Amino acid sequence: MFRRTFWFTAGAAAGVWATTKVNRKIKRLSPESLAAQAADKAIETGHRLKDFALDVREGMVRREAELGGALGLDAPVDPELPVRRHRAVEAAGPEHRADEAPLYRTLPYNSNNRNEDH
Repeated sequence: MFRRTFWFTAGAAAGVWATTKVNRKIKRLSPESLAAQAADKAIETGHRLKDFALDVREGMVRREAELGGALGLDAPVDPELPVRRHRAVEAAGPEHRADEAPLYRTLPYNSNNRNEDH
């Protein structure tokens, strides 16, 4: 008699345990739960990306400071020295006037260009 009672109780407990596990799994796989899990993962990924970007920016600033120190870019500027400004396109020569077209616009068209589509 005790043997039957033991196995009946063990079977009932196993059934309750299995039912609980299945119900939890069903709740975890419901559309609302999956949407909430996806949103949580997206927020977590966003935080990780933000932390990565901040780490990269910090490393970049540190490396720029190292390079600036090595190249002497952080040295104080002497106000006695003149500042020379560079132009991207130099003038054609001393006869070039400001109202004329720059040199690169006055060059003749080369019809032997093999790179153009025919």
